[in-house]
Amino acid sequence: MDTAEIRARFVTFFTERGHERVPSSSLVPNDQSLLLTNAGMNQFKPYFLGDQTPSFARAVTVQKCMRAGGKHNDIDQVGKTARHLTFFEMLGNFSFGDYYKPDAGKWAWELVTDGYGLDPDRLWVTVFESDDEAFEIWRDLVGVRPERIIRMGKKDNFWSMGVAGPCGPCSEIAYDLGDDFGPAAENGPAGNEDRYVEIWNLVFMQNDCNAEIEPIAELPKKNIDTGLGLERLAMVIQETATVFETDLLRNLVAAGEELTGKTYGRDEKTDIGLRILADHARSITFMLADGVLPSNEERGYVMRLIMRRAIRQARLLGRDEPILDRLIDATVEQMGEIYPELIERRDLAVEIAGREEERFDETLKQGLTLLESEIERTRSRDASELPGEIVFRLHDTWGFPIDITTEIAAEAGLTVDRPAFDKLMDEQRERARAARRSDEAGTVAEALLTAAEERGPTDFVGFEHLETDGTIVAIASGGTAIPAAGVGDDVDVVLDRTTFYAEGGGQVGDRGVLKGANGEAEVVDTQRLVPGVIAHRARVTAGQLAVGDAVRAIVDAGRRHGAERAHTATHILHWILRDRLGEHAHQAGSLVEPGRLRFDFSHFDALSDAQVDDISTELQERVLTDDAVRAFETTFDFAKSIGAMAFFGEKYGDFVRVVEVGEYSKELCGGTHVPHTSRIGVVAVTSEGSVGANLRRIEALVGEEGLEHLRRRAETLDSIARTLKTSPDEVAEKVERLLATQKEMERRLAAVEKQGAEEEAAHLATSAVDVNGARLLVARRDIAVDALRSLAQSLKGRLGTGVIILGTAQEGRANLVGAVTKDLVDKGLSARDILAPGAALLGGGAGGKTELAISGGPSAEKLDDALEAASAAARSALG
Repeated sequence: MDTAEIRARFVTFFTERGHERVPSSSLVPNDQSLLLTNAGMNQFKPYFLGDQTPSFARAVTVQKCMRAGGKHNDIDQVGKTARHLTFFEMLGNFSFGDYYKPDAGKWAWELVTDGYGLDPDRLWVTVFESDDEAFEIWRDLVGVRPERIIRMGKKDNFWSMGVAGPCGPCSEIAYDLGDDFGPAAENGPAGNEDRYVEIWNLVFMQNDCNAEIEPIAELPKKNIDTGLGLERLAMVIQETATVFETDLLRNLVAAGEELTGKTYGRDEKTDIGLRILADHARSITFMLADGVLPSNEERGYVMRLIMRRAIRQARLLGRDEPILDRLIDATVEQMGEIYPELIERRDLAVEIAGREEERFDETLKQGLTLLESEIERTRSRDASELPGEIVFRLHDTWGFPIDITTEIAAEAGLTVDRPAFDKLMDEQRERARAARRSDEAGTVAEALLTAAEERGPTDFVGFEHLETDGTIVAIASGGTAIPAAGVGDDVDVVLDRTTFYAEGGGQVGDRGVLKGANGEAEVVDTQRLVPGVIAHRARVTAGQLAVGDAVRAIVDAGRRHGAERAHTATHILHWILRDRLGEHAHQAGSLVEPGRLRFDFSHFDALSDAQVDDISTELQERVLTDDAVRAFETTFDFAKSIGAMAFFGEKYGDFVRVVEVGEYSKELCGGTHVPHTSRIGVVAVTSEGSVGANLRRIEALVGEEGLEHLRRRAETLDSIARTLKTSPDEVAEKVERLLATQKEMERRLAAVEKQGAEEEAAHLATSAVDVNGARLLVARRDIAVDALRSLAQSLKGRLGTGVIILGTAQEGRANLVGAVTKDLVDKGLSARDILAPGAALLGGGAGGKTELAISGGPSAEKLDDALEAASAAARSALG
């Protein structure tokens, strides 16, 4: 049975039992606690927690998963074992408060025995040590022999995502691979996990766990989450020794064989390398197709690590030519029919991988040379640990991921000083980290928390209105809640109802005024310091404001409208970038201020001037098209079904707000926007550049600020035109003519200077003296060091056999330049040695090569003495 049939039987089995077929989610989870999707249940986490209500009670999926990075990390085991992978497919059936343990166990046993034809006498079951209910279901309802049901502890039979979230006890089905995989054990999987391989894990998802994976609460409902590893099941059904011999991976191993010229099955070290290439080929292709770009942070680091491990393995196997493009092609050919996004994004994946391989190849040899020398140095000291600063330098200068350095060190029998490396990395991050919010924000939030809990969330009516009446429910000064504030006090004010937009989604907070019968305050910022509660950062300008006062909340309309123009422009820009560059160009951060936007996006290359012009033109055209901008609330599931974009790290409830621009842009967004795109007016792109690995930034001015920017540029152009005595339309042509004239004048000047230098060299050469058959020339010329060096080179060609010593003093510093002809170098003379006595007098040292050396020092007043000392050294060497 091939893997296509295995997938099909699983999906058919559960759809026939009322399960909704749900497509695989992206490898980039909508969950900031995870780097990468590591289980089929990730996309259903909000359902398990009760944060969202699904439109179906049962689901079945074939989910693409990664176990690399984070707490679930199998990368070190890949290639060394029969079944570990970084990328794999997980077949899963799920119940959201519907059926529970009895049906889950009964159906699982029916499918593996009847559906897949596995021999019941070779199956074992494990249960959590205290789960008597599961034990009895397997024994009494399913009919598994009691001696084949093994109780195991939390390490093996209590499942979590590896981070805080849904978790629960689990039951696993294992298969006895037979005597070829080790001796039999009375307790089956508990005694020999290599022989008794786990194929299916049934998780009874009933708890919410903390970061230490300790249950802290019961979930709203009892759920079922199962995971059946496709590759492991294929290994069992197809009776192969490892997952790499199954029909799913053998073709990728063959691709590695073809590229490296090695043969699988002859040598264990070679086999490990070919398995790593096969596994990493899939991980690289699927991650790139889901928009993960290589970088030095988070999932981008995992991407880069896997790429560089594959490149290194290829080089170890003897392949010096590029390999990633061919591995991607082999993966697309193998899996593109099941996952069409691989075909759609193949060209992009090949381009990104090719750039990364080329970049790493440039430093691989240099980094390996450094690492190998440090390994030898460590061994020579009889030490067993590579210093952390060396590991950090390899990472920071040569791009060696710590994991690769650790792997190479381990191959040499060494460890690395990980604490020292981590300390250096933390120090670097601290230096680069953007300024955080002040500690005051946290203390203010605590002061407002009590009022928030008593009153509940702030009623925000700012989408429809710029003014409203509200009541003050809390005031905080620093970290203390106070009953009232007077003139000059800087406070945070909470109203029961407000029109002020709190900073979020990149859009800055509103400003304006609060007006009451007894006092007024100027609002300088608006923040959401406590979930659901809007705090107005304000200074009291008149009278007094007290808890319980009625006030009129008035937003600065001009500032709000400026922010709205910029915010809607970012949505249009985001759509254009994805349309022009590809779906990988997704938003990675934004700042929306009145009249200005800053938009960060994922992309692997700088944009050309033509691309920036094209994007700018399209942006302005769509603004002037006057498309309607519509916002509405709907269910999260419906928003996803219509293609609305959600953003990684954002938490969404059952109902979300969708902002549509025309018929093309749809994003989940809680910000404020213009009603029609023409209200934006002007969008002037001012810059495009890099802000990190595979991260670009576009900045633009919008509306009145955009017009002012264009006006200033026009004034500058007019001023230049007047200076050049031409019209603005002819400035470019005039400048080009001037530059051409300048270039010609520079050419002529260089020719004159060259002629002068040659004449100078010819004149100086006549002053050389004979020392034992060689010519010695010593002279002082107070010119630039570079010119002095050129002069020395020219003199070498004129003297035949000889030594040249030249000196210069400028701006309180002196330099010596020494040159020795090659025939004298062959006899043992060295320009460095000749300059050394003079360099010491100048307060410096001599550096360079034996044929040409330069020295320098701060003692310019001793230049003549230094020339004399160097001359004496030359005479001695020639004597």
